[in-house]
Amino acid sequence: MARKRKGRPVNGILLLDKPTGHSSNHVLQKVRRMFNAQKAGHTGSLDPLASGMLPICFGEATKFSQYLLDAHKAYRVTARLGEKTSTADAEGEVIETRPVNVTLSQLEEVIGSFLGHSMQVPSMYSALKHQGQPLYKLARQGIEVERKARPIEIMALQLESFTEQDFSMYVECSKGTYIRNLVEDIGEQLGCGAHVTVLRREWVAHFESDEMQSLDELQQLRDEEAFTDMDALLLPVDAALHGYPSVELDADSAFYFKQGQCVQAALPKESEVGQDGLIKIYDHQASFIGLATINDDLLLQPKRVISSLD
Repeated sequence: MARKRKGRPVNGILLLDKPTGHSSNHVLQKVRRMFNAQKAGHTGSLDPLASGMLPICFGEATKFSQYLLDAHKAYRVTARLGEKTSTADAEGEVIETRPVNVTLSQLEEVIGSFLGHSMQVPSMYSALKHQGQPLYKLARQGIEVERKARPIEIMALQLESFTEQDFSMYVECSKGTYIRNLVEDIGEQLGCGAHVTVLRREWVAHFESDEMQSLDELQQLRDEEAFTDMDALLLPVDAALHGYPSVELDADSAFYFKQGQCVQAALPKESEVGQDGLIKIYDHQASFIGLATINDDLLLQPKRVISSLD
């Protein structure tokens, strides 16, 4: 007999404003307990040093968390020039100091050179895994492994402030971009080194910063046992799939689709379907029931099917 999960069957997406000082997994587990939810997962780690948007998927929404992991993101970061640390941020030990002789025009020129597509080698202090172990755990044991450079894209990079030793900038980037590495690389090009002192994620995908909820706000509702108000803060399961074309099925087709069977329906225009070929599927009551692709027989083939949200 399958073991029954503890907690409530909560479904949806919470945009948490993660505080500094805690790991993403720590705040995830805290929020899951606040909601008394059976199942939850976050979409893209933030370092303990970092704050800002951390989408948390509950229940059926976890089936679609990958599409937020793959989304573009934006950050505001402050960096210190003249000091290189072991972790490329303020949590590490200073391993090298150099004099800073950087002008505003030099800084703007170097920052601008990182716009567009490039290859980036992930930090040993990232959450990427090597043989099942996060790299940061290996790094703390003094172990370093070879990391392959990965393609990234910087879509926007704007200098917002600059003093003698510190600068701040706004960054819009593709998935897999490590801001610590970006700052460290900028410091190397300037010849003085640099590390991150403040990092905040402003948004993920199409989600706006003003949609975030703080831990304090959630804790107040939890203390009042206001679960209805807490659940009202959740975005729907399909909020992770903004921009994908959709198809609505009749009652019979929706029934067979939810059984994992291919169904026939009016298909969206080819120009509306992205490279991944994914289509959102809704039933005759406009309830989201999953994701599909179009197979060779021009039928909708289930890719992800959700359980009833009732």
